[in-house]
Amino acid sequence: MEQSAGELGNRMMNLAIRFAVVPALFLAGALTVNAVGEAGIIKGADEFEFVYRVKLPEIVGPARVWLPLAKTDAFQNVTVEELNAPIKWDKVQDRDYGNDICVLSLEPKDSGKTIEVRYRVVRKEKAAYRADDTKAARYLRPEKLVPVNEKFKTLAEKAVAGKTDDLDRGKALYEHVISRMRYDKSGTGWGRGDAMYACDVRTGNCSDFHAYFIALARSINIPARFAIGATIPADKNEGKIEGYHCRAEFLADGQWVPVDISEAWKNPKLADYYFGHNPANRFELTKGRDLVVDPEPESGPINFLVYPLLEMNGEVLKPETTFEFRRIGT
Repeated sequence: MEQSAGELGNRMMNLAIRFAVVPALFLAGALTVNAVGEAGIIKGADEFEFVYRVKLPEIVGPARVWLPLAKTDAFQNVTVEELNAPIKWDKVQDRDYGNDICVLSLEPKDSGKTIEVRYRVVRKEKAAYRADDTKAARYLRPEKLVPVNEKFKTLAEKAVAGKTDDLDRGKALYEHVISRMRYDKSGTGWGRGDAMYACDVRTGNCSDFHAYFIALARSINIPARFAIGATIPADKNEGKIEGYHCRAEFLADGQWVPVDISEAWKNPKLADYYFGHNPANRFELTKGRDLVVDPEPESGPINFLVYPLLEMNGEVLKPETTFEFRRIGT
């Protein structure tokens, strides 16, 4: 039976109170992280310019690049103020999620050129919202790096033992991931959103935390999905943004519930907030994993798209990419 947003909010508040007792191991690990605290989140709304800039390397053979193009949705109003691409480009959509993607075929004369997309964004804080997606079953299917198997099912069933409601079960999985994983970008293998890697090594970045959560949820028949973009710093009003940030959401009581588990790990006092909220200082570029596009990369479906995917002579390269922002109205 579906619940009103108010009823779901009350239930989530009660869950947050229960979650205030955090495992000692979690607290001990988190003490090594510079917690941002309340200063790291903006509630209500945020407005900013976002510049996505790519400098192409030397082009020495057949090459093509795929870049994400952010879209307006219920939580962000996106205006493309300028798209400066001194190369012919086409806009396509991926097959399953409808992401807009810019595709450019490159020639040697394009070496060293810069592609720049300048956005103006009005972003709203996200809380649990009513599901209007009639294809929720899509979010139960496995992906290349997010399998659904007995290993995840066994872990998930143990984590949710005694709980029957999907909101409660989702909360239990959230707690499980926080207590079992550690935010750590050392070594190799992290950053691909590899659920098996996250499960076995128990470390990684935001993509690994959320891949693990999504695999657990799907394994016990809770639809869960992925989105990626950037965090807009709350403690300054302009500058560069270091890296991407992703999140997940799961379906419970007829509503999509957002979670940001890696940020909850890094900021224990905000763990109750990040279960059920996504702050206004976020920018979403794409949704989903294993993106199928036409023309398709030689490397196959795109794992996830935040930085550009550049292929040259059949090899995947990483062009120099920067994100910058300027807050509006400050």
